[in-house]
This record gives sequence, structure tokens and C-alpha cells, in this order.
Amino acid sequence: MEMGMAVLILIIGFGMLAKGADWFVEGASGIAERFKIPQAVIGLTIVAMGTSAPEAAVSITAAVKGNADITIGNIVGSNILNILIILGISSIVAPLAVTKSTVFIEIPFMIAITGLLLIQGMGGTIGFGEGMVLTLVFAAYLFYLFYTWKKGKTVETVTVRSRSLWQLLAGAVTGLAMIIAGSHFAVNGASSLARMFGMSERFIGLTIVALGTSLPELFTSVSAAMKRNADIAIGNIVGSNIFNILFVVGISALITPVPFSADFKVDTIIAAAAGILLLLCCVRKRELRRRDGIIMLIGYGIYFIFVCL
Repeated sequence: MEMGMAVLILIIGFGMLAKGADWFVEGASGIAERFKIPQAVIGLTIVAMGTSAPEAAVSITAAVKGNADITIGNIVGSNILNILIILGISSIVAPLAVTKSTVFIEIPFMIAITGLLLIQGMGGTIGFGEGMVLTLVFAAYLFYLFYTWKKGKTVETVTVRSRSLWQLLAGAVTGLAMIIAGSHFAVNGASSLARMFGMSERFIGLTIVALGTSLPELFTSVSAAMKRNADIAIGNIVGSNIFNILFVVGISALITPVPFSADFKVDTIIAAAAGILLLLCCVRKRELRRRDGIIMLIGYGIYFIFVCL
């Protein structure tokens, strides 16, 4: 691939991500209002699962093809990046208010299942039994979200958008499709440019590909932050991390045993530490501020240097 074509593909990818995220957040917010679903629940479910599609596609496809060794690295790496980079950038763009349930239920739950993943991987492999446990916990998590939705419907008052439901659905679906396609274009274009400049495959995997699969979360959360839909911005990341561990790793392990090397233990501990940092940043005032975002970005910088050593 020529340099000009690689640059063009990269630009197209970022353009699709930016516009797709804008449509997706607007559509998801409108749907939440029409059905009286709390914004936090939309962020933790539809937005989170939709923007996690690249991670799910990569990991589950790898498991089907017998290359499950990349599953844990993809998921744990993305979860670290989601918190430290994406929430870091989003909170610098605009302060992010965090709901009480997110602070005291969803974030601690995310930390707990990260610890569960570490315990399951101590034997070097996550097998069918562990995958079944993760899948059952995911089903219980969905039940909790459904309960939250039903409870929220009775107490929330909302202002329904003037656009029709079908317009909102079309916007959300189109936006999601553009996010996924844009992520694919951006990763391909950036990877081609990196190879042209002689960067190693390992470096590409640790930076461009890892960031590429998290680009949907990045653009969606930043777009939500700019639109002052903080519940979607925070819920998108927390929900994506929960979805990545419980659903993606769980389903992958049901298909084939997932290797869990010793190096992943350190990464998983760091993923849990990132969750604890997020909790500490927002537990007092239930808000992520610019200062917190800077701390998170510095934290990822330190982690990146550690990985490259």
C-alpha cells in the first residue's frame, strides 16, 4: 500500500468514527428518553456493547480459529486503555458527573470481575468451566440492569425528542456501523504507515491495534462528554470493560481454552488498579475533572513505558 493511500484510509477512518459517534450518541440518548431508560443504563448496555464490537469480533474470531492466545491481551489491554486514556481524555474535554450507582455498584463490580479473571487465570488457562462462570455472571449483570431500568421508569421524568423512534434507531444503527467500519479503516491505515516507517509488529500491536479496537469507545465517550451526556461517557467505558471480561472472555473460553500467560497477570493487576484509580477519583464528589484526567494519562504513560521495557 502506498503512503498516500494509507493516509487517505486513515483520514476516512477517523472521519467515519467522529461522525458515527455523534449519530450513535444522539440516537442512544433519544431512545433512552423515549423509553424512559436512565442514561446510565443505556451507556452500560447498548452503547457499551456496541462500541466493544471490535474487541468481541477479534477475540471470538481468534478463538474460533484456534488463536485464543491473543484474547486476554486484547481484552486486558483494551480495558486499561479504556479507563486511563479514554476517560482521561473525556474528563479533560469536559467534567464528567458520575451517578451514585456507577460509583458504588458498577465500578466496584468491574474491579471485582477483573480480580475474578486474575484468579481464574492463575492456572495458566481459562477453560470451559471458568467460561461458564463468566457467562452466568454476565447474565446476572444483565438482570441487574433490567431491574435498574424498570425501577428508573417509575421515577424519571423525561423530555421526548421531536425525532421519531425510527429516526433515532436508524441514526444509532448507522452511527454504530460507521464506528466499527471507521475503526477498521483507521487500524489498517495506521498499521500500513507504521510498517512503512519500519516500526516493529510488537510496537504496532501494543499501540496502533490496541488503540484501534478502542477507538469506538474513545470517539463515543468524547462525543458524549462534549454533549454533556456524562452518564453515557462513563457508562460506556465501565460497561465496555464489564462486557469485555464477562461476555468476550466467557464466550471465547466456551469455544476453546484461553491461554493466560504469566505476563497477563501483571497486566490484569494493572487493569484492576486502573479501576481502583477511577473509583478514587470520583468517589468523593462523584465527578471526573481535568486533574483526574491528567493523572490517568500520566498513569497510562508509565504503564506503556513498563510494557516496552
